[in-house]
Amino acid sequence: MEYSELIEFHGHSCPGLASGYRMSLAAMEFLGVSRSGDEELVAIIENDACGVDALQYISGCTFGKGNLLFRDYGKSVYTLYSRTSGRGVRVLFHGRGVPDGLREDKPAYIRFLRECPDEAILTLTPVENEPPKPARIRASAACQICHEPVMETRLRDNAGKAICIPCAQRQIQD
Repeated sequence: MEYSELIEFHGHSCPGLASGYRMSLAAMEFLGVSRSGDEELVAIIENDACGVDALQYISGCTFGKGNLLFRDYGKSVYTLYSRTSGRGVRVLFHGRGVPDGLREDKPAYIRFLRECPDEAILTLTPVENEPPKPARIRASAACQICHEPVMETRLRDNAGKAICIPCAQRQIQD
């Protein structure tokens, strides 16, 4: 996968995209897998920054397929599992090998991130626990206030009415 294709997908080149590119390639290589056509791979991301686009593009894990899970921990960490092999890897971007002052020169920093050895910026740790279960299709029901369809598991009980989360939040504010 060429970095130029990733830039076209994301919209621009930046340090976050470059680090996500390296993290994703390292995870895929560690697991010995190629891009997921369906749900053969599942990823857990711990931030919602630019690099996540790299993971989606390279791995094929997406929110729409239900094999990209978001944990808002604010960490530059991706955990990728192969459901076929049952193996997983946690990739941490630590950036300890970035030379002092390089982050201020954006083009040079991006070049460094793309070309440096993995160990200069990443830690890969095998994951022993089972991969998350495949996505389940849930039934929808109408919110009894706004009447919009909502996944049944996201309905809240409010005085005997099954309502969506935004309507429940408005009820609390009113």
